[in-house]
Amino acid sequence: MEKEKKITIQKTLFQEALSLTGIPIIIALFLTPIRFTLEMIGLPENFIFIVGLLWLTIGVSIYWGIRFYNKKRFLTILLLSLMVYSPISRIPVALAWWIDTNWELGTHYGLYFDSFAQVLLNQVVYGTLIQIIPGFLLGSITFTIMQQKKTLKLENNTLKNG
Repeated sequence: MEKEKKITIQKTLFQEALSLTGIPIIIALFLTPIRFTLEMIGLPENFIFIVGLLWLTIGVSIYWGIRFYNKKRFLTILLLSLMVYSPISRIPVALAWWIDTNWELGTHYGLYFDSFAQVLLNQVVYGTLIQIIPGFLLGSITFTIMQQKKTLKLENNTLKNG
């Protein structure tokens, strides 16, 4: 009975995490092609740097921390959400590498790796960690700040009414 309850809780947490990732995944799937196109047009890297998956991940994590800090087990849901979102968001980067190297376009996507296996390892595995770690840290900090604000607000209300 206890094992079934644990499985139900895990499914529920995973389902909550999945529900948070839909829109960020869609945005991420468009973000890399937009950045790739901006680079092909010839915009300097310092202008298109802000159009990146890390910034999106940080923004989404902060948003989740502000919006959902009242959820039970939020930090677990945040981590699960990032673990779902991040590797999927990196797939277009691997495809951009393939396009760049196949047609020798000269973008930054084709500079560092010699094979698709290297790209998958570095972009999907390592790149995922590069997104999860700061995303989780900033989402956790945001969560903590929001929890503290809630506590202070409750204390102030108690003092005013008591």
